Amino acid sequence: MKRMLLFVVGSALSLSAAAQSKPQATMVLESAGPVPTYRVIVINRSVEAVNYQHRSGATSVDFAGTTLLPSANGTAKVRSKRGTMEVEAEFGNLQSPTTFGGEYLTYVLWAISPEGRPVNLGEVLVGGNDRSKLTATTDLQAFALIVTAEPYYAVRQPSNVVVLENVVRADTKGTSEAVNAKYELMERGGYIPSGYKFDPVVLNASLPLEFYEARNALRIAQSEGADTYASASYQHAVQLMDKADAYAIDKHVERKQLIAIAREAVQTAEDAREIAVKKIDEDNLANERQAASDAQAISQAQADAATRLKDQAQSDTAIAQANADKAQSDLVANQIASTAAITSAQSDAARAQADLAANQTASANAISSAQADADQSRLAAQKAQANEQLAINDKAAMRAQLSEQLNSILATRESARGLIVSMSDVLFDTGHYSLKPGAREKLAKVAGILITYPGLTIEVGGYTDNVGGDAMNMKLSENRADSVRGYLVEQGVASGSVSAKGYGNTLPVATNDNSAGRQENRRVELVVSGDVIGTRVSPL
Repeated sequence: MKRMLLFVVGSALSLSAAAQSKPQATMVLESAGPVPTYRVIVINRSVEAVNYQHRSGATSVDFAGTTLLPSANGTAKVRSKRGTMEVEAEFGNLQSPTTFGGEYLTYVLWAISPEGRPVNLGEVLVGGNDRSKLTATTDLQAFALIVTAEPYYAVRQPSNVVVLENVVRADTKGTSEAVNAKYELMERGGYIPSGYKFDPVVLNASLPLEFYEARNALRIAQSEGADTYASASYQHAVQLMDKADAYAIDKHVERKQLIAIAREAVQTAEDAREIAVKKIDEDNLANERQAASDAQAISQAQADAATRLKDQAQSDTAIAQANADKAQSDLVANQIASTAAITSAQSDAARAQADLAANQTASANAISSAQADADQSRLAAQKAQANEQLAINDKAAMRAQLSEQLNSILATRESARGLIVSMSDVLFDTGHYSLKPGAREKLAKVAGILITYPGLTIEVGGYTDNVGGDAMNMKLSENRADSVRGYLVEQGVASGSVSAKGYGNTLPVATNDNSAGRQENRRVELVVSGDVIGTRVSPL
């Protein structure tokens, strides 16, 4: 039983990648004879995907060029390994990827799952004879194979510049499976923003392709906002690119060194781009939620206003009715007064007696009311004192809890300034400020704790011993403090709540006359404070 899976990738691909429309997605499942396969359609052609399952030996598929590059061809052997599938592919008649646009510098081999998930299997480099070889592994069991032109090797989604598709042969082995496809994972343009234009790329034969891929990756990352939303990673990529530029003009640097630094720049720039995209999506989601909350608040305010108007109308009606009742009562009273004129003397006497009784009652009520007010004021004062003490106790308990949590990771002590978390010098390489893996692990845990206590202020201070010059020690302490601050912010701590400062060798906690004392003086301290834990601090 053969089954076919169809992905529609686009409506029109031209040799210039500048005028491609966004694809529309449809899915069809069909039977096609004894070889069990899936079929992925790109424009008006299809590429079959096989469920290879676990078997001994290898099976083969061919590659055919698309309308973009009809002369291209290739073959691939697929072997089942323990837990993975190994793909050994060879391609021929591949033209320079820049044929399809200035932004395309390389080719990438992709495995596409039946559900539409793309997996980057590796870069396909064009050899001097227009032939290329690539061996890769994937954890997918059922997949199609395609080759696309890309701006750099580390992309996470394929473009729709598809130049090769696999073709299932009569001897290709596989089994059938009902599948469900999602086309949106194949969409193009995720790496090239609307209206963005690449700088002209002039390929210098003396420089490796990886150098130009690094330039593309850095520019794409910047266009996606990585310099704003993933500044640390982006700046690292810029530094790597600067280093690659220096290597490119240095005749004494080996080509392998240039390739290595360029590939590292590509990966770092792609990581920065991915981080920026995720943060932008998170900000957009937060804005949408805030807009919904604001709309709900406005709706509630309007409902409350309508309720108040209704209540006011009812009150006005009640007052009008009361006034009418009073007028009627006054009329009746006047009639009664006229009728009772002959008994005014008796009424005056009775009224005087009633007034006396009323005055006595009023005096008694006034005394009772004054006593009740005094009692209520005393109770309110006692309650306010109790609430204040409760707040103090809550802050103290929270401070103790935070201290215990932090102390389980790094040495933490109490001080008038707040909780002081101390990082030993051994968390850094001697004379350097890059965090060791162990330091990153501990700081990640510290950041996770700090995030759960909103309102905290963290002051990161770097300190050294007296070995070396004062200027060198001050710079080293500042760099170490900045490294810790940057990593805390990277782990989610609000950047506005964290400051960093280097103190050099000016504030030792032990003698510098022996190695043990100097090691204690080489440290980074986090001063954690804030009203939420009962410590008031000046604004950063």
